[in-house]
Amino acid sequence: MTSETQLKTQPEKQENMLINLVFNIVLPAIILSKLSPEDRLGPVYALILGLSLPFIYGIYDLVTRQKWNFFSILGFISILLTGGLGLLKVDGIWFAVKEAAIPLLLGIAVIGSLKTKYPLIRTFLYNDKIIDVEKVHRTLVIRNNENAFDKLLVSSTYVLAFSFFLSAILNFILARVILTSPSGSVEFTQELGKMTALSWPVIVIPSTIVMAYALWRLFAGIKRLTGLSMEDVFKTPPPKKT
Repeated sequence: MTSETQLKTQPEKQENMLINLVFNIVLPAIILSKLSPEDRLGPVYALILGLSLPFIYGIYDLVTRQKWNFFSILGFISILLTGGLGLLKVDGIWFAVKEAAIPLLLGIAVIGSLKTKYPLIRTFLYNDKIIDVEKVHRTLVIRNNENAFDKLLVSSTYVLAFSFFLSAILNFILARVILTSPSGSVEFTQELGKMTALSWPVIVIPSTIVMAYALWRLFAGIKRLTGLSMEDVFKTPPPKKT
Protein backbone atom coordinates (compact mmCIF):
# COMPACT_ATOMS: atom_id res chain seq x y z
CA MET A 1 0.00 0.00 0.00
CA THR A 2 1.42 3.39 -0.99
CA SER A 3 1.77 6.29 1.42
CA GLU A 4 -0.87 8.20 -0.59
CA THR A 5 -3.37 5.36 -0.11
CA GLN A 6 -2.57 5.21 3.59
CA LEU A 7 -3.34 8.92 3.92
CA LYS A 8 -6.69 8.44 2.21
CA THR A 9 -7.69 5.51 4.41
CA GLN A 10 -6.48 7.07 7.63
CA PRO A 11 -9.51 7.98 9.79
CA GLU A 12 -10.14 11.71 10.15
CA LYS A 13 -8.98 13.17 13.44
CA GLN A 14 -11.98 14.18 15.54
CA GLU A 15 -12.38 17.63 17.04
CA ASN A 16 -11.72 17.88 20.80
CA MET A 17 -14.98 19.32 22.10
CA LEU A 18 -13.50 20.09 25.54
CA ILE A 19 -10.83 22.32 23.99
CA ASN A 20 -13.52 23.84 21.77
CA LEU A 21 -15.64 24.73 24.81
CA VAL A 22 -12.70 26.12 26.79
CA PHE A 23 -11.40 28.39 24.02
CA ASN A 24 -14.75 29.52 22.63
CA ILE A 25 -16.79 29.92 25.83
CA VAL A 26 -14.96 29.51 29.15
CA LEU A 27 -11.75 31.53 28.72
CA PRO A 28 -13.33 34.44 26.77
CA ALA A 29 -16.04 34.75 29.43
CA ILE A 30 -13.48 34.81 32.26
CA ILE A 31 -11.22 37.33 30.49
CA LEU A 32 -14.05 39.70 29.57
CA SER A 33 -15.62 39.50 33.03
CA LYS A 34 -12.52 39.60 35.24
CA LEU A 35 -9.79 41.45 33.33
CA SER A 36 -11.68 44.41 31.89
CA PRO A 37 -11.28 46.86 34.86
CA GLU A 38 -8.76 49.66 34.26
CA ASP A 39 -6.44 48.37 37.00
CA ARG A 40 -6.07 45.12 35.05
CA LEU A 41 -6.10 44.89 31.25
CA GLY A 42 -8.77 47.51 30.66
CA PRO A 43 -11.88 47.08 28.49
CA VAL A 44 -10.15 47.41 25.10
CA TYR A 45 -7.30 44.95 25.71
CA ALA A 46 -9.61 42.54 27.53
CA LEU A 47 -11.94 42.65 24.53
CA ILE A 48 -9.08 42.00 22.09
CA LEU A 49 -7.62 39.15 24.16
CA GLY A 50 -10.98 37.53 24.93
CA LEU A 51 -12.11 37.58 21.31
CA SER A 52 -8.74 36.42 19.98
CA LEU A 53 -8.99 33.03 21.71
CA PRO A 54 -11.72 31.59 19.42
CA PHE A 55 -9.59 32.75 16.47
CA ILE A 56 -6.54 30.97 17.93
CA TYR A 57 -8.61 27.83 18.41
CA GLY A 58 -9.78 27.96 14.78
CA ILE A 59 -6.17 28.12 13.57
CA TYR A 60 -5.18 25.31 15.96
CA ASP A 61 -8.05 23.16 14.69
CA LEU A 62 -7.01 23.80 11.08
CA VAL A 63 -3.38 22.89 11.75
CA THR A 64 -4.09 19.74 13.78
CA ARG A 65 -6.90 18.34 11.62
CA GLN A 66 -5.72 19.73 8.26
CA LYS A 67 -9.27 20.79 7.49
CA TRP A 68 -11.29 23.99 7.52
CA ASN A 69 -13.94 23.93 10.25
CA PHE A 70 -17.15 25.48 8.91
CA PHE A 71 -18.24 26.63 12.35
CA SER A 72 -14.79 28.00 13.13
CA ILE A 73 -15.03 30.15 10.01
CA LEU A 74 -18.41 31.47 11.16
CA GLY A 75 -16.96 32.02 14.62
CA PHE A 76 -14.07 34.00 13.13
CA ILE A 77 -16.51 36.22 11.22
CA SER A 78 -18.48 36.72 14.43
CA ILE A 79 -15.28 37.61 16.30
CA LEU A 80 -14.33 40.22 13.70
CA LEU A 81 -17.79 41.78 13.90
CA THR A 82 -17.89 41.75 17.71
CA GLY A 83 -14.38 43.17 18.00
CA GLY A 84 -15.05 45.80 15.37
CA LEU A 85 -18.33 46.89 16.95
CA GLY A 86 -16.69 46.93 20.39
CA LEU A 87 -13.79 49.11 19.28
CA LEU A 88 -16.17 51.44 17.43
CA LYS A 89 -18.23 51.71 20.64
CA VAL A 90 -21.56 51.39 18.85
CA ASP A 91 -24.86 51.01 20.67
CA GLY A 92 -25.75 47.62 22.18
CA ILE A 93 -28.63 47.10 19.74
CA TRP A 94 -26.09 46.47 16.96
CA PHE A 95 -24.48 43.70 19.01
CA ALA A 96 -27.92 42.13 19.35
CA VAL A 97 -28.45 42.40 15.59
CA LYS A 98 -25.03 40.86 14.95
CA GLU A 99 -25.67 38.00 17.37
CA ALA A 100 -28.95 37.19 15.63
CA ALA A 101 -27.76 37.73 12.06
CA ILE A 102 -25.44 34.73 11.63
CA PRO A 103 -27.85 31.97 12.79
CA LEU A 104 -30.69 33.73 10.93
CA LEU A 105 -28.67 33.69 7.70
CA LEU A 106 -27.74 30.05 8.32
CA GLY A 107 -31.40 29.11 8.70
CA ILE A 108 -32.28 30.93 5.48
CA ALA A 109 -29.35 29.28 3.71
CA VAL A 110 -30.45 25.81 4.88
CA ILE A 111 -33.92 26.32 3.41
CA GLY A 112 -32.63 28.04 0.29
CA SER A 113 -30.21 25.19 -0.39
CA LEU A 114 -33.19 22.92 -1.07
CA LYS A 115 -33.37 24.61 -4.48
CA THR A 116 -29.78 23.61 -5.26
CA LYS A 117 -28.07 20.31 -6.05
CA TYR A 118 -26.39 20.32 -2.63
CA PRO A 119 -28.91 20.75 0.21
CA LEU A 120 -27.12 21.80 3.41
CA ILE A 121 -28.91 19.12 5.41
CA ARG A 122 -26.57 16.67 3.68
CA THR A 123 -23.65 18.63 5.13
CA PHE A 124 -25.05 18.94 8.65
CA LEU A 125 -26.86 15.63 9.15
CA TYR A 126 -27.00 13.30 6.14
CA ASN A 127 -23.36 12.91 5.15
CA ASP A 128 -21.03 10.00 4.48
CA LYS A 129 -18.91 10.68 7.55
CA ILE A 130 -21.55 9.25 9.87
CA ILE A 131 -24.02 7.50 7.54
CA ASP A 132 -23.41 4.80 4.95
CA VAL A 133 -25.01 6.98 2.27
CA GLU A 134 -24.28 4.54 -0.55
CA LYS A 135 -25.97 1.63 1.24
CA VAL A 136 -28.98 3.76 2.20
CA HIS A 137 -29.40 5.04 -1.36
CA ARG A 138 -29.10 1.55 -2.82
CA THR A 139 -31.74 0.21 -0.46
CA LEU A 140 -34.10 3.13 -1.17
CA VAL A 141 -33.87 2.38 -4.91
CA ILE A 142 -34.60 -1.31 -4.35
CA ARG A 143 -37.64 -0.49 -2.20
CA ASN A 144 -38.79 2.31 -4.56
CA ASN A 145 -38.79 4.85 -1.70
CA GLU A 146 -36.62 7.57 -3.23
CA ASN A 147 -39.47 10.09 -3.48
CA ALA A 148 -40.55 9.43 0.10
CA PHE A 149 -36.97 9.95 1.24
CA ASP A 150 -36.74 13.25 -0.65
CA LYS A 151 -39.85 14.43 1.22
CA LEU A 152 -38.24 13.32 4.49
CA LEU A 153 -35.13 15.38 3.70
CA VAL A 154 -37.27 18.44 2.99
CA SER A 155 -39.26 18.19 6.22
CA SER A 156 -36.09 17.51 8.23
CA THR A 157 -34.51 20.56 6.58
CA TYR A 158 -37.25 22.79 7.97
CA VAL A 159 -36.72 21.36 11.46
CA LEU A 160 -32.97 21.99 11.12
CA ALA A 161 -33.61 25.55 9.91
CA PHE A 162 -35.89 26.13 12.91
CA SER A 163 -32.97 25.31 15.23
CA PHE A 164 -31.03 28.21 13.67
CA PHE A 165 -34.04 30.55 13.81
CA LEU A 166 -34.48 29.67 17.48
CA SER A 167 -30.80 30.45 18.07
CA ALA A 168 -31.21 33.82 16.32
CA ILE A 169 -34.19 34.77 18.52
CA LEU A 170 -32.47 33.68 21.73
CA ASN A 171 -29.24 35.46 20.72
CA PHE A 172 -31.08 38.72 20.15
CA ILE A 173 -33.05 38.51 23.40
CA LEU A 174 -29.97 37.60 25.45
CA ALA A 175 -27.95 40.49 24.00
CA ARG A 176 -30.74 43.02 24.59
CA VAL A 177 -31.28 41.88 28.18
CA ILE A 178 -27.59 41.80 29.20
CA LEU A 179 -25.89 44.55 27.17
CA THR A 180 -27.28 47.64 28.91
CA SER A 181 -24.14 49.67 29.68
CA PRO A 182 -22.49 52.17 27.29
CA SER A 183 -20.35 50.43 24.69
CA GLY A 184 -16.62 50.64 25.41
CA SER A 185 -17.06 50.88 29.16
CA VAL A 186 -15.69 48.37 31.68
CA GLU A 187 -19.24 47.38 32.57
CA PHE A 188 -20.09 46.73 28.91
CA THR A 189 -17.04 44.48 28.44
CA GLN A 190 -18.00 42.55 31.57
CA GLU A 191 -21.51 42.19 30.18
CA LEU A 192 -20.04 40.74 27.00
CA GLY A 193 -18.29 38.16 29.18
CA LYS A 194 -21.55 37.37 30.96
CA MET A 195 -23.36 37.00 27.63
CA THR A 196 -20.64 34.65 26.36
CA ALA A 197 -20.94 32.50 29.49
CA LEU A 198 -24.75 32.36 29.28
CA SER A 199 -24.77 31.55 25.58
CA TRP A 200 -24.17 27.87 26.33
CA PRO A 201 -27.17 27.13 28.61
CA VAL A 202 -29.49 29.74 27.10
CA ILE A 203 -28.78 29.31 23.39
CA VAL A 204 -26.63 26.28 22.57
CA ILE A 205 -28.55 23.70 24.61
CA PRO A 206 -32.09 24.53 23.28
CA SER A 207 -30.82 24.77 19.71
CA THR A 208 -28.92 21.50 20.07
CA ILE A 209 -32.06 19.78 21.35
CA VAL A 210 -33.98 20.90 18.25
CA MET A 211 -31.10 19.80 15.99
CA ALA A 212 -30.96 16.44 17.78
CA TYR A 213 -34.69 16.03 17.13
CA ALA A 214 -34.09 16.72 13.44
CA LEU A 215 -31.34 14.08 13.46
CA TRP A 216 -33.54 11.53 15.26
CA ARG A 217 -36.41 12.24 12.88
CA LEU A 218 -34.15 11.74 9.88
CA PHE A 219 -32.71 8.47 11.20
CA ALA A 220 -36.14 7.14 12.16
CA GLY A 221 -37.36 7.90 8.64
CA ILE A 222 -34.35 6.21 7.07
CA LYS A 223 -34.96 3.13 9.19
CA ARG A 224 -38.65 3.07 8.21
CA LEU A 225 -38.04 3.59 4.48
CA THR A 226 -35.09 1.21 4.11
CA GLY A 227 -35.80 -1.45 6.70
CA LEU A 228 -32.16 -1.20 7.76
CA SER A 229 -31.10 -1.30 11.39
CA MET A 230 -29.26 1.64 12.92
CA GLU A 231 -26.10 -0.46 12.90
CA ASP A 232 -26.46 -0.79 9.11
CA VAL A 233 -27.27 2.90 8.62
CA PHE A 234 -24.31 4.28 10.55
CA LYS A 235 -20.92 4.03 8.90
CA THR A 236 -18.66 1.65 10.78
CA PRO A 237 -15.27 3.22 11.61
CA PRO A 238 -12.23 1.34 10.32
CA PRO A 239 -10.62 -0.94 12.89
CA LYS A 240 -7.65 0.50 14.73
CA LYS A 241 -4.27 -0.95 13.83
CA THR A 242 -2.51 -2.71 16.66
